[in-house]
Amino acid sequence: MQVKTLLELQKDKKMWELFKYNSYWIKDLNRNSSTIKMYKENMKIKYHLRTTDKISDAIDNIDIISNVLSSLK
Repeated sequence: MQVKTLLELQKDKKMWELFKYNSYWIKDLNRNSSTIKMYKENMKIKYHLRTTDKISDAIDNIDIISNVLSSLK
């Protein structure tokens, strides 16, 4: 694996954690270091870091707050 790719993985705690638990990525990153983009997308999906996930969580929180407020009336 290229040093640049390894340093990029170690820089982000979540990327490194996912790398430790899903070691099959070693083979892919060793063969082609440009697969780091696919790895990052996989990490975002796994840890719900995409924009759509954040919007969905915000909507869920608003719904919970409105339900609590309506039950207090």
